[in-house]
Amino acid sequence: MDKLAEQICEIARDGGLFLLNADRQHNRVLSKEGHANFVTEYDTKVQELLKRELLRLLPDAAFIGEEGENHDKLGNGYAFIVDPIDGTTNFIKDFKVSAVSVALLRNGEQYIGVIYNPYLDEMFAAVKGQGAYLNGKRIHVSERPVSEGLVAVGTAPYYEELHEKTVQTLAYYFKHSLDIRRSGSAAIDLCTVACGRAELFIELRLQPWDFAAGSLIVTEAGGYVRTVSGEPLSFDRAAGVIASNMVCKEEKPDWLKEEEA
Repeated sequence: MDKLAEQICEIARDGGLFLLNADRQHNRVLSKEGHANFVTEYDTKVQELLKRELLRLLPDAAFIGEEGENHDKLGNGYAFIVDPIDGTTNFIKDFKVSAVSVALLRNGEQYIGVIYNPYLDEMFAAVKGQGAYLNGKRIHVSERPVSEGLVAVGTAPYYEELHEKTVQTLAYYFKHSLDIRRSGSAAIDLCTVACGRAELFIELRLQPWDFAAGSLIVTEAGGYVRTVSGEPLSFDRAAGVIASNMVCKEEKPDWLKEEEA
């Protein structure tokens, strides 16, 4: 892995220390727009750390983080897309399934993806064209069909208009797989597919900071990532996301197939 990716990994690891050392008795929690959508003072602290340290590496890079409303625009050159705590509700509840997610784009294309789960000390990283790694060891998606595998699901809780369709989608995969899993962190779910622990992941609406790093890790691990309507991901807008191994990429409910038509 190249030196820049290694440096980003170390910065993400430093961000993860905030989660491990959080003072939960004095953690200030605020609500954002949408059902069960929260931000804590630690989201803000981690994002401030990431912005400061990442821009020391690449001072001219754009920076797009989940927290705050004034985002830089994507364009030519480098751009960081960051989720300081992916799985904030888990973090609030001390559920210990949260991650720091950092993507680096170059001229609008994915270049580096880093996701760090501090609770398991798992560092997932990928560089475009160089494969995907977990704690320095190469990883690869599984080769099992959905019927012999697990499906990781996200429930898009912030978007009430998607609740019914989400339940229908979960029911489909529950019937067609060994079982479904809901971690509460899209970043971790994407890594779960990348390292073969699950065969497929789906969530009907995510923001770029939720999927920019993890989608590269999946593709560099030999997997397949698209929007739910079958298009390549774009990093300037929200999208529903499906990620899978190559065996499972056509396994989807009929209504999703209709959206592709």
